Amino acid sequence: MNAVPTARFRLGRIVATTFARERLTDADILSGIQRHHSGDWGDVNENDRNENERSLIEGRRLLSAYHASSGVKFWIITETDRSFSTVLLPEEY
Repeated sequence: MNAVPTARFRLGRIVATTFARERLTDADILSGIQRHHSGDWGDVNENDRNENERSLIEGRRLLSAYHASSGVKFWIITETDRSFSTVLLPEEY
């Protein structure tokens, strides 16, 4: 039996850019959202990982980076006020 990850913050409304929807599967997006929500920041460096941990305490923006099953890199950003979490590709930022 797989354990369900514990949510570490509010995601708010989840949105994905049109380009991300074209390049990612629903399964890739769902997996990324679940990882992001549990504090698994994915493929970020140690500095960004530490920044996310501080941001949880101080209420700042959160950024995670993942790779889809096809190899496409994507980000998930949760806004400071936790009203939105956006799935996007790095080149869209």
